[in-house]
Amino acid sequence: MPNLRNAFPEKSELELKAIEKKFFHFLCDNILESFKMLTISKESIKKRVKVRNPEEIEQYFAEGRSVLLTGGHYANWEWGNLAISLVIKEHPAMVIYKPLGNAHFGDLMNQMRSRFGTVMVPMKSTLRKIAEYKNKLYLMVLVGDQTPTRHETQYFTTFLNQPTSVFLGIEKIAKTTGNPVIYFVIDKVKRGYYEATFTTLIKCPKETVGHEITEAHTKMLEDYIKAKPELWLWSHKRWKFKPEDIQ
Repeated sequence: MPNLRNAFPEKSELELKAIEKKFFHFLCDNILESFKMLTISKESIKKRVKVRNPEEIEQYFAEGRSVLLTGGHYANWEWGNLAISLVIKEHPAMVIYKPLGNAHFGDLMNQMRSRFGTVMVPMKSTLRKIAEYKNKLYLMVLVGDQTPTRHETQYFTTFLNQPTSVFLGIEKIAKTTGNPVIYFVIDKVKRGYYEATFTTLIKCPKETVGHEITEAHTKMLEDYIKAKPELWLWSHKRWKFKPEDIQ
């Protein structure tokens, strides 16, 4: 798999093949578990996804501050979103998503993702939704490894050993609102069971320098991928173009 070879040039072909095999096992489970969201109960989600430290989020709500939550396409991020919506009950949880090309499949995914009260917000409506909730506390979830299109790309960073285009939306929203940025990771404990952990990345976004927030959440994801590379979505077309392709 070219993506693996580019990301880990120090690994042998044997090591890369082992990661690839583990990844495809994970991917098959992930697809089945994602469609299980159609029927899975709240009790099953609570049993299968343990949220380790919700107080990391709740401390900011207690201060009267909304929270920006970011993560990546790592382990079962879909079940993670369901679990978070069950733990953070007193305030709305919003997930910002990039609409799929297939509208019917996108509607199905949003139906599954919002079963336990999550508010699904298309990416282009983010600022409008923030304005709508300006007098309320909320949790806003943004996946940090979405791939911008060529014309959307404004910034490249080094991610997994190669130049990678990244959205600056998390940083822009954080600096505009002043809301703290928390990273959440969904780690696989065993087949069908996960743990969610929160880590504050940036407490005071308005005090950061340019691209500091973007680099922080990108580096956090990279560290988790290096630890368990089979749990990241390698089939995702993350590297569609290079800096020299941008006019």
